[in-house]
Amino acid sequence: MNETGNNEGARLFSASGEATNRRIFRSMIVVVVLAVCASLLFAPWRVSTGLLLGGVLSLVNHYWLTTSTTAAFSVLVNGEKPRLSLIQYVLRYAVIGLVILLAYKFGIASVPALIAGLCSFVFALFVEALREFYFAIIHREEII
Repeated sequence: MNETGNNEGARLFSASGEATNRRIFRSMIVVVVLAVCASLLFAPWRVSTGLLLGGVLSLVNHYWLTTSTTAAFSVLVNGEKPRLSLIQYVLRYAVIGLVILLAYKFGIASVPALIAGLCSFVFALFVEALREFYFAIIHREEII
């Protein structure tokens, strides 16, 4: 029993998580681009700018959360104390809220469109879930 490597499973899980994270990020970009293109044809310009600004905020939020969480918990492998502070989480939401408030005050974006743009992560998760469902059911592969 002592001959099995305990680190192998953690490394495989980490690589799988990084690939999933990249796919979700790419799906978010595709969803935002498709939503903005469709709104340019059928909606007023404030809706289009709201979708674009909300989508960009969603992408920045996702990237910021991923990098800060990865940096904070990577020290756990070495046995150090995590460096993640509550200020980083609050600052992230404060920046997003400030951008939304400024867009609303200057009248450059529709608030419902901003919220819809921020929801690009939800659509990307549905795309990833459908992809995993396809591989699990159609190809009868196990999800790692």
